Amino acid sequence: MNRVLVIILSVVMAGCTGGKQSTNELMVVDVTKRYPKKELILQDFFDVEYIVLETNDEFVTNGFIKYIGKDIIVATNTGMLGDIHIFDRNGKGLRKINRRGQGPEEYTSTSHLIVDEDENEMAIVCIFQQKVLIYDLYGNFKRRFDHNILENGMKVHGYLGNFDRDHFICQMNDGDMVNGVYTGYRNNFFIISKKDGSIAEEIYIPFHEKKFDSVVAPDGSRPFSAYPSSRRLIPYRNNWIVNDISSDTIYCVMPDYSLVPFIARTPPIQSIHTEVYLYPGVLTSRYCFMQTVKREYNFSTNTGWPRIDLVYDRQENEIFEYVVYNDDFLNKRPVKLSAEISNLTYPFQSNDISFFSAIEAFELVDAYKEGQLKGKLKEIAAGLDAEDNRVIMIAKYKK
Repeated sequence: MNRVLVIILSVVMAGCTGGKQSTNELMVVDVTKRYPKKELILQDFFDVEYIVLETNDEFVTNGFIKYIGKDIIVATNTGMLGDIHIFDRNGKGLRKINRRGQGPEEYTSTSHLIVDEDENEMAIVCIFQQKVLIYDLYGNFKRRFDHNILENGMKVHGYLGNFDRDHFICQMNDGDMVNGVYTGYRNNFFIISKKDGSIAEEIYIPFHEKKFDSVVAPDGSRPFSAYPSSRRLIPYRNNWIVNDISSDTIYCVMPDYSLVPFIARTPPIQSIHTEVYLYPGVLTSRYCFMQTVKREYNFSTNTGWPRIDLVYDRQENEIFEYVVYNDDFLNKRPVKLSAEISNLTYPFQSNDISFFSAIEAFELVDAYKEGQLKGKLKEIAAGLDAEDNRVIMIAKYKK
């Protein structure tokens, strides 16, 4: 079975990078099985670069990186502050933009920001105002379109990405909750126009019954749900992986909008009493990093969503529970490669960059004082102040 899996995944991964895809082969992951453990070193399969973001009175940022391109880096503060910082590719501050407000050309939050450097544009998804606003990279307003892009009021969930020059790919919300029950929709993913938000293509993902990755407070005393906060729209090189948890198959969307099967999960989602979801994370030509999440949550302790990190190793034809360590830390600092929104690792849409991650300056200062760093990272930490902006770690695909 494992020998077959490496051939299957090789074909599927080739399909997501422009190769041909067999119609009846795909990778299979048993989400209920326990796998052997494996330790990996980040630098063995990525070229790692560090960027120090300039810190001064104007350029103080939480370092939520939204974009790393040929010439610029775009970062924001906490979404409600409205600051957008533009740095050059070496981390030198170029300009700060803030168009926060209630006006027709203003946003209320920068939590969801997408950059199209080729078109000199950035899009901000304003969930509370239910609109998407487009600015140039100097903060000049260009256009806007409504957040409710379907007649039934279905809204952009905030996960928006560049699909091609003229279109975004977006994830819609699951639906509205009425008396603890969702009124859901068939599909979550759409291709929409960057010009006016009109639908170019609805991505049809087949499934038997609609599922929702949320847990509602059982006694009704808390009128909200808990979510696992895992990404369902994942970039891989210049393509996108779409994950509707109602389906047992995770797909790659091709440039012509067709779907290529990427991963199949087993047992079927409909057959498990306590559902276990599978979310892809960082992807490479050799490794497919994933995470299982069990649908359990305790509202009394605000804890739950037990997770297991998995990796499929094409070279060894095996699936493992993994830990990845950054070799620039002598004390084995782990790096999360999952699709959790809460961590500081972000899979990136690029043929060169796989993901980027933020490291707190004070953590590096402490590690330097304790003699726990080496190489370029040690040199960087020697010149840092604990109050400086975060240092950005960029993981590039090895040539």
